[in-house]
Amino acid sequence: MTSYLRPFATQTYNQTLRTFTKPAFSSQVSRITTAKMSTNPSNLKIETKNVQTAPGVTLSEQQNTIVGSVLDLFAGRPSLPKLQLWRDDATFTDPITIAEGREKYSAQWYGLQSAFSEIERLNHQVKDAGNPILMDLRTRYVIKGLNKEQLIQSVVAIHLDEQGKIKKVEDKWDGKLPDSSIANVSYTCLAQSE
Repeated sequence: MTSYLRPFATQTYNQTLRTFTKPAFSSQVSRITTAKMSTNPSNLKIETKNVQTAPGVTLSEQQNTIVGSVLDLFAGRPSLPKLQLWRDDATFTDPITIAEGREKYSAQWYGLQSAFSEIERLNHQVKDAGNPILMDLRTRYVIKGLNKEQLIQSVVAIHLDEQGKIKKVEDKWDGKLPDSSIANVSYTCLAQSE
């Protein structure tokens, strides 16, 4: 199954797709690919500045910027400058999502704001500063319209290319899918919106 949003119910997914129309999104993608934005950390407006690391793990300034931007994305706070840290052909994956290419992974991140009434990061910790950067992440989501709460415990792997851009982010949920009302999302829903 393939979807372009973090886990949520099919009803919420369909509602999100009605409000997140393809023409509006296409113009947003054009701005992403043509924008000439500095990747200077102060210009990125990263909200997560205090990245937690395991004892003995030290991040470079660039790694800290990358991890902070990814944590902002998981918190439902995407922006064009943050997505400039990603390659055009990058991939985001989790147990129900394979989002390949800028249009699809951008839809993943922008869709979080429409799908959830609350997103709360409970904790995070970078446990390996290599490539990939490995981070434990625990997040609480409340599905908009249903008021259903879901906790996701995962290991996030951030793969960088030779230039330091994100080429892949893997979100591994404790080795299993959440309950069926969350996991029941399919590519068919996305196809209906096109």
